[in-house]
Amino acid sequence: MTTTYAALLRGINVGGSKKLPMAQLRTLLTELGHTGVATYLQSGNAVFTAGHGDEESLAAELAEAIEKHFGFRVDVLIRDHAYLRSVREDCPFPADTLEGRQLHVTYFSGPVDPERFAEIDRAAYLPEEFRLGTRALYLYAPAGLGRSKLAEHLSKPRLNKSLIATSRNWNTVVKLAEMTADAD
Repeated sequence: MTTTYAALLRGINVGGSKKLPMAQLRTLLTELGHTGVATYLQSGNAVFTAGHGDEESLAAELAEAIEKHFGFRVDVLIRDHAYLRSVREDCPFPADTLEGRQLHVTYFSGPVDPERFAEIDRAAYLPEEFRLGTRALYLYAPAGLGRSKLAEHLSKPRLNKSLIATSRNWNTVVKLAEMTADAD
């Protein structure tokens, strides 16, 4: 039995560091025995089908292969189509009425306790808002992520301690759900 996954790589091809060409990522995934390999954009999004492993073991396998091949460590999250679809469907904001740059999802490596974010004065950041989902945080930033004070606060290391966290805009969230569905 095979499963279609998306690989979400954190912090590559940003600001001139950790350069990882998508063509080489596709080759690497194929060399690991995966099929149906495709990438999306240049920011570390890949889709593939695997006949072995689970999200955690596949993430560890890919992170190790990247380190061996490119010489640097990259945090990797692997998510299957069912999860990606549920993130899209469970969005607490009116995604259909917003621009893709206004809505973001931060994917986490594990469950997130709401207590982690309890100290945030949500009213101080309005109209920006965030809501927690299953291993995900939804962020509404009407002026975009680059101008978001709330996004800056949410990215503080103490809030994400012991978790891998990587964010994608809504357009990418939707596209990865579609790409993993097409491959099924």
